[in-house]
Amino acid sequence: MADSPYNLLIGNWTYRSFLNDPELQTKFNDLEFGLGTIRVDDGPANEFHGAIFGPGWNLTLKGSTNYGNPYEVRFQGEGVVSGEEWIYDYAGYVVRPWPNGVDQRLAMVGTIVRTIPHASGNG
Repeated sequence: MADSPYNLLIGNWTYRSFLNDPELQTKFNDLEFGLGTIRVDDGPANEFHGAIFGPGWNLTLKGSTNYGNPYEVRFQGEGVVSGEEWIYDYAGYVVRPWPNGVDQRLAMVGTIVRTIPHASGNG
């Protein structure tokens, strides 16, 4: 896999998600939805494997990658958290640093949707 752009993704990524609230008056810290780590595992070309996790939760990730400009990732996170099934779908794009940027790093940006509701209505 040495020639695969997927190698850029292998390893741990900091995960942050925010609520989609269009109100400009909402304080930035009130938009926080989730924090954790995404671990991208080595695997076959065009497949995405890994995990997303944080304190008290862990989801297995499976999906696909699509080489292009931008490089695209699509994956589903699935697991049982506190006895409840969680399933989320993710779509993202790899954003390379600007050519003359300072202290930048590779990033994945995208969107997430809860595929099935939480029984509690939270999260």
